[in-house]
Amino acid sequence: MSKIFIPANEAGDWKQLLAQPNKQWRTGYSAKTLAYCWQETQDKTSDFPECVRGVFMKSEIPIFQDIELLLAFPEYKVPLPGGKRASQNDIFVLARGNNQLVSITVEGKVRESFGELVNEWRKKDLGGKQERLNYLLDWLQLSENKVSNIRYQLLHRTVSALIEADKFKAKNALMLVHSFSQDNECFDDYKQFLALFDLDAKPDSIVFAKNLKGINLYFG
Repeated sequence: MSKIFIPANEAGDWKQLLAQPNKQWRTGYSAKTLAYCWQETQDKTSDFPECVRGVFMKSEIPIFQDIELLLAFPEYKVPLPGGKRASQNDIFVLARGNNQLVSITVEGKVRESFGELVNEWRKKDLGGKQERLNYLLDWLQLSENKVSNIRYQLLHRTVSALIEADKFKAKNALMLVHSFSQDNECFDDYKQFLALFDLDAKPDSIVFAKNLKGINLYFG
């Protein structure tokens, strides 16, 4: 993957970065909805969307109180061992709050699910999936028997935030689900995932999970 990024001038510029542009770029679906929300905010204020900023302020966690968006990369790929496909994050954000860097991976949702459960994903193993799963579990300090009924996407999106935090020497990482669902669809999957870290997930909130390899992990 090239490490040269071209700035987006409008939301439509995000379309070309999608894995399946003609399939994914549709009104009422997350890719297009997320692009317009974030790009229009950038065009006006160069800040986080108001709904995201509101959740940060509500958290009362110092690094999110004055957090500043430094750089944002749509459809950001984070290579992972075991297979050829990278974790393609809807947005990767490098931010700064309380004089500390924060690595943020953003997963957009409207009505879409978080994809396959880990045990479903494993059944289609053509080689490399055990290596990848071991890698993800090592980062998250979780055992394999606890993640069988967890959505695989949540694991690699979270580890992507940690990997990029390590790369940029950031002390903090946040995996943020930006949901546009009026009914909090798929929240139960997110809640089940956070329970692995002994957390009680609530909508519109940021929670600290634990320190992993020197990085403070948060969920939102």
